[in-house]
Amino acid sequence: MAEPSRALACDLISENFSIVSETLHIGGLSVPDLARRFGTPLFIYDLSIARSKLAQLRSALQGFADVFYSVKANPNQEVIRFFVNEGAGLEIASGAEYLRARAAGCPPGRIFFAGPGKTDEELRLVLREGIGEIHLESFEEIDRLDVLARAEGVRPHVGLRINPEMSAQGGAMRMGGRAAPFGFDEELLPEVVAEIEKRPSLHLQGVHLYSGTQILDADTLARQWRHGLHVARKMAGLRGRPLTTLDLGGGLGIPYFAGDRSLCLESLQGHVAELRAELAATEELQGTSIVIEPGRYLIGPAGIYVCGVQSWKVSRGSTFVVTDGGMHHHLAASGNLGQFVKRDYPVVPATNLAANEFVQCSVVGPLCTPLDTIGRDVALPRMDRGDLVVVLQSGAYALSASPNGFLSHPTPAEVIVEGGAAREVRPRGSFSAPLSQLPLA
Repeated sequence: MAEPSRALACDLISENFSIVSETLHIGGLSVPDLARRFGTPLFIYDLSIARSKLAQLRSALQGFADVFYSVKANPNQEVIRFFVNEGAGLEIASGAEYLRARAAGCPPGRIFFAGPGKTDEELRLVLREGIGEIHLESFEEIDRLDVLARAEGVRPHVGLRINPEMSAQGGAMRMGGRAAPFGFDEELLPEVVAEIEKRPSLHLQGVHLYSGTQILDADTLARQWRHGLHVARKMAGLRGRPLTTLDLGGGLGIPYFAGDRSLCLESLQGHVAELRAELAATEELQGTSIVIEPGRYLIGPAGIYVCGVQSWKVSRGSTFVVTDGGMHHHLAASGNLGQFVKRDYPVVPATNLAANEFVQCSVVGPLCTPLDTIGRDVALPRMDRGDLVVVLQSGAYALSASPNGFLSHPTPAEVIVEGGAAREVRPRGSFSAPLSQLPLA
């Protein structure tokens, strides 16, 4: 691990965790103690970090926008419940996420449903149970929802997801500005509005833009939000009346790699002051509620992935730390979830954190593929079987975004730490089952 990577890990530990007797603690609890209690591999989430991130973001927004948690970032039921209890709305992208949102106590009116391939079954579910807004993404979806809404005898609130023009793009993964399966191209806005307005079964009230993900630059984010105001103003003009909602999407990033810097909330707050003034001065947007839908930004820093070392080996001059965890639980950390150039997440030992002698090594998992590498150039002290490796920034797009069934390894436990106590919110799976339950035939 090069010095910049080590520096990022040290900064993250200083900001979110603590070290006691050279041992990493999360939420005041020893990581090795938690590993002994719940087993490894293991995900641990400190909800006090998520609460702090949410409070800091709300402070920077100064009332400009309401915060909806993007469930796809981490759909654990108790994580969803936490954000609902903190007053956040929810953005979902499937029927299953809708059911989790409702089970977590979220009122239907505080749920927005996006996604380019919603099924009839999913749409019927939310039409019958209630939904704050359905974000439409194709002419075919307009036709289907029209038929389903009339059959159910309801008039749902809908918004248009717009694929914005190229000038509004930015972030590590661009979601629009070019040919994409997401939303309607911005240049088609007049045609789309006219198509929906002639359907009395659909109540058009909002617009949704999502330009990119993993944005660390406040200027880029503000430029996208400003473009969102422009699109909303144009859409209000086409309708002849203001919109009820403007969903500016998510995309707020967190530092993962050497050289990354955290999104500067002070800079963002300065932009927000200008955007608030622009909003107040725009007649077509009076009464329009603004929403943003971060996920990674809120829960990513709160989570760690803990792996147990199985062996320390040298092959032709290269050192490998083999662990019981890997890409089957944390595909993003392996570099196989959208990375063109594979880079290391911040990886640290759970103990011996005051070591001053390090070995450059690769941290690999138990799978029979060279893709199962969660650290390619990591500086670690000499480790033995039973020691622990910790991947920071692991609260989002980890377990649920990974091929958990690959090689049939047990699923890891998920544990929440809050108020100095730990509770298991997803039990560790087991590979041992009665033969009668195994598909041997």
